[in-house]
Amino acid sequence: MAAPKLYLVPLLSLLALLIAYWYRPVDDKNLQNRLDTVLSSLLQAEQKVGLASDRPPRIAIGFGGCLDILVDGVALLKEAAIEPSNNPVHHNFIETENQLAESFAYFFPPGAASERFVSNATLFKRLVDSSKRLSEMRWALGGNAPVMANRLAAEGCDVLLGGRLSPEELSVLSERITVAGDPINDADIHLIMEYPTGAKWGNHVSRRANRYIVHSDTHNPMIDSLEEFKAQLESFEPDLLVVGGLQMMDSFPFKPGQRESRLKALQELLLSMDQNVGSHFEMASFVEQSLMKDLLEYVIPYSDSLGMNEQELPNLLSLIKGGNITVLSDPYPRVASILDQMRELYQLLRSQKLKEGQRPLTRLHVHTLAFQAMMVAKGSMWKNTMSATAKASLTANRHVCGSSQIDIRKAKLIMDDSFSVSREVGSQRIPFSEKRPVSCWEEDNYEICLAPVLVCTEVFQTAGGGDNISAAGLVLQI
Repeated sequence: MAAPKLYLVPLLSLLALLIAYWYRPVDDKNLQNRLDTVLSSLLQAEQKVGLASDRPPRIAIGFGGCLDILVDGVALLKEAAIEPSNNPVHHNFIETENQLAESFAYFFPPGAASERFVSNATLFKRLVDSSKRLSEMRWALGGNAPVMANRLAAEGCDVLLGGRLSPEELSVLSERITVAGDPINDADIHLIMEYPTGAKWGNHVSRRANRYIVHSDTHNPMIDSLEEFKAQLESFEPDLLVVGGLQMMDSFPFKPGQRESRLKALQELLLSMDQNVGSHFEMASFVEQSLMKDLLEYVIPYSDSLGMNEQELPNLLSLIKGGNITVLSDPYPRVASILDQMRELYQLLRSQKLKEGQRPLTRLHVHTLAFQAMMVAKGSMWKNTMSATAKASLTANRHVCGSSQIDIRKAKLIMDDSFSVSREVGSQRIPFSEKRPVSCWEEDNYEICLAPVLVCTEVFQTAGGGDNISAAGLVLQI
């Protein structure tokens, strides 16, 4: 057979390009139509239920607060003259410039969220001063509790917030929020070093958008608003208690016995709560094993509900099973893997014999980049799981894109067209439906709901995403 004429090769290439050009608008239109259908269906699911008109939900939440400085992480390191490290190392806390570079190099490539205490005040001041020289630096309210409080208030709840806040922080709180805690003059500052998917730092490239947070807090590790918060709880009559911000205790230089004393005081508060009032604990990036074990003794057994991301779930599960912390895990986990981990955590925590005042876990919410998953015990206080999962999904896009209106031109789906409910051989496979994007089913003594996230492609901010998502998911369930 004769070889094709050489002059035909450019012609065939041109023809292929023209075909791709002609068909691309059709593909783009189909994709936009699909996203539009998913969005409409999620909005319909979210709006299926609303808040009670006679009495807004009352939620008490602690602890702490800060001012966030949000910057491009790579730009900040360059401005501070911190060179990329080719030696990725996990450090529990940051003491030197070299440790900062090694730690950032550890979490940046997989795009894993991380938060570290900087024990070197001179280094932290240098980073803050460098951030202020960046043209795109901006300030925002920070801290798990204030961020969740503002989201809960925006959704129509009345909120009691436990925290010692500065005038700058107080000025951006919703009018629906009552603060329990003496004010302070100077807020703790957190540096939020964000980066997009594909960002480059030396030889490192990020696999997904995320943030690396550093702080040098003095007020938050002591949860020093606890006593005033407790004093106001009874008269506030909350429908739900939310505890967060305890990662500020991680690697902090406490005096001997000081941290345990504060956690025991928190345990006493949890014990004093009416068992009919729900109790939710929001997980975070913990690296100190002794603190995690303290949480398993003083906080988690007194919580009906837990919220966490795809990094924090295997971290907690690993500690319960073997006593070790898993610092890094898959930033793009499959649905089946997350669901299996959720089942295992749920069963492990519920199998433990309860002491007086402790609560069985009845709700578990895991938020990932691609999807939201909720597991709720049958017959428990938590209601409207399908609508709550949809609301959490929509809130993920709203927060990261920085707009209450979702623009499908700035969104994409990264969840598969179908998913297995477990990694076990022969497990049921559920197809994804644009018209019914929230999948719910029952197993054993619980219900599972899962919703895809319309992932924001033009990131405004990632920091505070989990807090906003978890808070929004709770609103419709109390």
